[in-house]
Amino acid sequence: MKFIKVKTYEELSKKAADIIAAEIIHKEDCVLGLATGSSPIGTYDKLTEYNKEGTIDFSKVKSVNLDEYVGLDGTNEQSYRYFMNKNLFDRVNIDKANTFVPSGTAKDIEKEGEEYDNLIKSLGGIDIQLLGIGLDGHIGFNEPDEFFTAATHLVSLDPSTIKANARFFESEADVPTKAITMGMMSIMQARKVLLIANGEAKKEILEKAFFGEITPKVPASILQLHPDLTVIFSEN
Repeated sequence: MKFIKVKTYEELSKKAADIIAAEIIHKEDCVLGLATGSSPIGTYDKLTEYNKEGTIDFSKVKSVNLDEYVGLDGTNEQSYRYFMNKNLFDRVNIDKANTFVPSGTAKDIEKEGEEYDNLIKSLGGIDIQLLGIGLDGHIGFNEPDEFFTAATHLVSLDPSTIKANARFFESEADVPTKAITMGMMSIMQARKVLLIANGEAKKEILEKAFFGEITPKVPASILQLHPDLTVIFSEN
């Protein structure tokens, strides 16, 4: 594990973008595992800047996202497909046909999960997976549990996650209570994992996740077993 501590969110975003950009330059048809939420927005801004400058080319890149709210389609402004289009895909020269987000409106979520795992396998796996971390240690929407779930699956969101995500909605009551999330198998099989976290509020959970015991009660702790993990933390 490589742990990088920086002072500002801007530094974090640049370092994360540089690592992802290097992967794209190294392998022009790489598969990016992407995350949503407030943490990666600066990283996506920097990647957009690099693309506009001509430093990186997204034309052959493929992407798979971690998760989606159940009940929201891609036209909903709170959906993660909409988030990705707004913050990255609409801003760079990526082929949207090569960008994949699990469907939150699939009639059979279990089948959707199986098909999503098969899709990732068909792409050759994930070259670099970008992650954030929740205050309860969740990655994607893999919430604290009694066991680690391997496959892409349906999850009931923890009350703390719903509360944390309420800032993106008009009220906490509007936050969906269920999501479909990539499980630990695809995340752990990614060739590289890059986790970013900013602010003092994340310091305690980072210590638990990466310097404590490996337990499904702190889902991110399983990343201690990953052979190529980089964690970037900014104090502000």
